[in-house]
Amino acid sequence: MTICRLSIALLGTLLLTACERGSVEQLRAEAVAYHQRGETQAALIQLKNALEITPRDAEVRAMMATMYNDSGEVLAAEKEIRKAMDYGAPPAQALPVLARALLLQGQFQKVLDETAGASADPTLLSLRGDAWLGLANIEQAGKHYEAALKIKPDFPGALMGQGKLAYLAGDAAGAREFARRALAQAPDDTDALMFEADLLRAQRENQTALARYDRVIALRPAHRSAHIEKSFLLVSLGRFADARKEIAAAEKNTPGSLLVTYAQALLFYSENRPTAAHDALQQVLRAFPEHMPSVLLAGAVSYNLGYLHQAEQHLRNYLAKVPGNDYARQLLAATLLRNGQSPDALSVLEPSLKSGGGTMQALALAGESYMQAHEYQKASEMFGRAIALQPEHAVLQTSLGLSKLGAGDKSAAIDALQQAVRLDAQSPQANIALAQTELGLGHFERALAVLTEAEKSLPDNPALHDLKGQVRQAKGDLDKARASYARALELQPSYYPAAGRMMQLELKAGRPAEARKHMERFLAQNKGHLDAMTAMAGLADFENKADEATRWLEQASAANPQSVPAYVRLISQYLLVRQPQKALTLARKLQVDHPRNPDLLDLLGKSQLANGDMNGALESYMKLVFTLPLSAQAQMQVAALLLVMDRPTQAEDYLKNALALQPDFPAAQLALAELHVRNGHYDIARLMSARLQRKYPNASAGYQLEGDILLSQGNAADALQAFDKAAQRAPSNELVIKAAHALRQAGQRDAAAKRLAAWQQKHPDDTRIALFLAETALADGAMLSATNQLQALLKTQPDNVVALNNLAWAYQQQGDKRAAATAERAATLAPEKPAVLDTYGWILVEGGELPQGLELLRKAHGLAPTARDIRYHLAAALARSGDKAGARQHLEQVLKGDNRFPQAVAARELAATLR
Repeated sequence: MTICRLSIALLGTLLLTACERGSVEQLRAEAVAYHQRGETQAALIQLKNALEITPRDAEVRAMMATMYNDSGEVLAAEKEIRKAMDYGAPPAQALPVLARALLLQGQFQKVLDETAGASADPTLLSLRGDAWLGLANIEQAGKHYEAALKIKPDFPGALMGQGKLAYLAGDAAGAREFARRALAQAPDDTDALMFEADLLRAQRENQTALARYDRVIALRPAHRSAHIEKSFLLVSLGRFADARKEIAAAEKNTPGSLLVTYAQALLFYSENRPTAAHDALQQVLRAFPEHMPSVLLAGAVSYNLGYLHQAEQHLRNYLAKVPGNDYARQLLAATLLRNGQSPDALSVLEPSLKSGGGTMQALALAGESYMQAHEYQKASEMFGRAIALQPEHAVLQTSLGLSKLGAGDKSAAIDALQQAVRLDAQSPQANIALAQTELGLGHFERALAVLTEAEKSLPDNPALHDLKGQVRQAKGDLDKARASYARALELQPSYYPAAGRMMQLELKAGRPAEARKHMERFLAQNKGHLDAMTAMAGLADFENKADEATRWLEQASAANPQSVPAYVRLISQYLLVRQPQKALTLARKLQVDHPRNPDLLDLLGKSQLANGDMNGALESYMKLVFTLPLSAQAQMQVAALLLVMDRPTQAEDYLKNALALQPDFPAAQLALAELHVRNGHYDIARLMSARLQRKYPNASAGYQLEGDILLSQGNAADALQAFDKAAQRAPSNELVIKAAHALRQAGQRDAAAKRLAAWQQKHPDDTRIALFLAETALADGAMLSATNQLQALLKTQPDNVVALNNLAWAYQQQGDKRAAATAERAATLAPEKPAVLDTYGWILVEGGELPQGLELLRKAHGLAPTARDIRYHLAAALARSGDKAGARQHLEQVLKGDNRFPQAVAARELAATLR
């Protein structure tokens, strides 16, 4: 019975296996039929159904991989063929499929590694040749194609490879002959037909190329590459609607294909829809970051959108892989130029300019780079070399004229610009440049003559009428100037420069109402226009209507959500009108999408500072240094913040970095010298002061520094003289305060008070002076006077954190119950400011709320570990809590070194009681 049961079980298994095999064979046959009819997706579905029955079927997986390769889904192809190999697919069958998938991914070295030691098969040899060609090794590629042809003469894959080599060598006719031979062997070979179509396209035989692509599609309707390549050709011909149809056909046959998405991005870009192109490319690059055509297109799209840092990143990435692409090199140089990085642009162009060579485009970009760097002689040389290659180029002549003008050679400039106009009388750029040059030289009649002549061939050009308005305005003929601006807007209602100049003209004439009417009319025809709405905000500022200015900037940002500059202006406005939380929220939101935008990083740092977040601001400015490693200003910003946070050692490093990048950076020199003063290195500081005075005799910085040094050394009288010299050159509230310090140090408190009062009388809204007067009153023990001054200041500035903090301290010293509430408000506005936390924490400790006060003092000490007044308060609070060991530990550090600080006596007394 056991044997019988076993026999029955075996029989059932055999029957089931036979049934499964029959089902799989049927599904495979159906898949082949679908594929031959061009229904690739239906074929793949049947093969997936077959794998549900026999998941380890190597032959089915190899078929799927081949179809995925054909449809361009190369990642899926690689995955399936590797599984097929794991399940026993013969290398002779599997390796060509794997090699093709890797080739289509651009993984050329991987092709060679995976097929090393494989049998001498013409298909594999040809594919290895293609991989060597991808690595730019022409010699090895040729050897592999020849080896394939020795095994199988006229093998199409090898013939096409030799055709590619011939084309790269400049032999287009030879390449066509190889394509002909390949097609003679296999007239319906779609690869050979595609190769011939690509050659025809490269030689601009566009109609014949389109016919070849159509033949491929007739043979294989689902041939994704034929549809895609045809769409590329149609895009280049400006036939966007036809291109869209081909992309739709490719999408239908291979939904979700990244190459289809790339083709869609190219179409969007060509239709001047850069935002849509950008979004499509993000999809490609997220899945396939090394797809170099997408990387290059992403660089061009980012450049077009003004995302210059993104453009630079994409283009540098592309050139690292494809260093010989002149278009990418020139686009990167143009990107760097737009970003003000002319030295970097010249460095990028250098390979193209070696040994006196270079294309016309590269030489022109080099000229623009030198122009931006104000090296006008070199710019003229570059433009001259470019003109030698293309003498009839009016734009180059225009650029040459402007470079000559920059070099001070006005006669040569006029000659070059006149030549530009002769070469192209209908060139707006040449005519405008010549007229602007004449205008700049004060030759008003000549400028008008140029513009009048240009109008004959360019009667409807608004820029010419706009410039004519500028000439007439310079002559003082304001009515005719208005008429010219109006004519420019009549010809092109969206021409903002004329509207902007009309507005400025009315403002200068003292007619703000008329200025507003002009811009309102412009906005009525150009709703959401960014520049116009920004101008309206500026007009509101001019009329001291801060709320209205803010509303205009909010509307401008809402109407132009892709414009980073619009948001930059809005964040700056929020900071200006003291809405720091709104500024911070918006800056954080934008920084997510633009993590390396220097303007946004700077504003994020400013917003964090305005909200009292010192550590956050420091992180933002350090990111700015990483983004702009060659910016001395960025290094200086980090240094300044570190100085505010009382971290002088780190600040010194950044100041030295700033001076290494820009040795003549006065602010960095001054800050570094002040650090030397703080460290007692007076001789070094005096040398730096003398150097600043020699180099900038009319600036105040050197004299101010001298005063700081002398005051630190206790020489108040000489310090006062130095501060007075500085004030003669550039009076400021800071110098008034320093002079008052010197007078107070010399015992002349009344004289100090008179100086401060005189300044305050001339500048009644000077908050800094008001705060200083209150601080001196606090220092003198005049608590009631300090309280009155701070209360008056807070009536106009209720959120002034420094005033609130100082008022809380004054209240506490007088036993006023309002101290805690005032300190709490200051801490709410600036939760990361150590001095504010110290005041609030100490008031709570003094008021008996020891646990909460201790928590705040610990936080304040963590934010400013070297501040001895904060550390003393923490030690005193710990002593009150019973933690005498902790209190002693902090007091030991407080009493080290110089004991000249306000709480020194109290700290010594506390230490004595603890001992």
